[in-house]
Amino acid sequence: MLVENSRSYAQMLAAELRERLQLEVVAVSSLAAAREALQHGPPFFLALTGLVLPDADPARIARLLVDHGLPIVVVTGVYDDATRQQMAALPIIDYVLKEAPDTIDYLVWLVRRLHSNRGIAALVVEPAGPARAETSALLALYGFRVCERDTGAAGLQALSADPAMRLVVVDHDLADMDGVEFTRRARQGRPRDILSIVGASSGGGAPRIARFLKHGANDFIAKPYSREEFMCRISQNVDNLELIGTLQDLATRDYLTGLANRRHFFDAGRRALATQRGPVSLAMLDIDHFKHINDTHGHEAGDAALVAVAAAIAAHARPGDVVARFGGEEFCVLAGGLDGDAAVGFFERLRESIAALRIPFRQQSLSLTVSIGVCHRHDTDLYALLADADRLLYLAKAAGRNRIGTDVRVLA
Repeated sequence: MLVENSRSYAQMLAAELRERLQLEVVAVSSLAAAREALQHGPPFFLALTGLVLPDADPARIARLLVDHGLPIVVVTGVYDDATRQQMAALPIIDYVLKEAPDTIDYLVWLVRRLHSNRGIAALVVEPAGPARAETSALLALYGFRVCERDTGAAGLQALSADPAMRLVVVDHDLADMDGVEFTRRARQGRPRDILSIVGASSGGGAPRIARFLKHGANDFIAKPYSREEFMCRISQNVDNLELIGTLQDLATRDYLTGLANRRHFFDAGRRALATQRGPVSLAMLDIDHFKHINDTHGHEAGDAALVAVAAAIAAHARPGDVVARFGGEEFCVLAGGLDGDAAVGFFERLRESIAALRIPFRQQSLSLTVSIGVCHRHDTDLYALLADADRLLYLAKAAGRNRIGTDVRVLA
């Protein structure tokens, strides 16, 4: 919800939020309109509000939003210490000056961050008391799903039980170990690119900060901390995790289809083969007459074909199968846990589903087929499996395409 008496500013900010974040924004310019939207509009997760409305003073505006359980970002034209102190006890995430440079960009970043936080679990490891309650309340205010533990051992157990945990705030003074030791142990299974650990302490100075950072903490914050400093440090750490995740995706995913790329296939394939106890099936798929699609309809049609085939392969694959775009119009699937007949049936159904595709493109519908080479045996040599699957794919092409070439003998 955007509560703002300036129509031009509200329109500009709402347009940026809608366009850049694809979020629904309800803009109102009075307390009465805000009350009506809260009662009858969609559910809101955040309110951006000014402090000047024709029918309310700042306290009434804030109280209405708080009573409906909404975190607040104040967007104001005046930096007023008296008003700020008056509202200090309210769940206000930030104060943003309208006239400051890059205000719109900052607000878009802040709303995106708060919206994304709702999918992130955060762990607070600190003895029970007012300090832990404050930390947890701030994290909850910023949208995180918060879990609390009062000892290092309990915190490590919580991390082990929830692989999706992305953020930990750990106090130095724990009953069973200090926060540095907790950080060291937590880091043994969770590297910096998947878990951000922020140390916290009310004393110890620079040596304690250095110990936290040397033993694996991403950041450190001294107590008592201000609400704004805490928000900035936590947000920066979570932003860094997301940036690393984006870079990892760029390195391991095919940009066009979203499947894993060749590099990731080799890494994941070797790991899968190292733990496989039975026979494995490795398939290489190639789109038949792909050059004809490009030559006839253009490369945009070729891209649409690649995306459609990739989606069909991803939908057909089972959890644990390794799927990738190997290059050009070739795809790979490494599947375990199938006997010979089941492997042939599995890839035959995939071939049929791709042949049944009707790909919309510029007022017409494209269809295509694939040829598949499938090798099936006990083997841990990924390169050997790929070489045989490639040979069998060539045989399928030579036999007329739209078929499977395999080294499995299926009994009649």
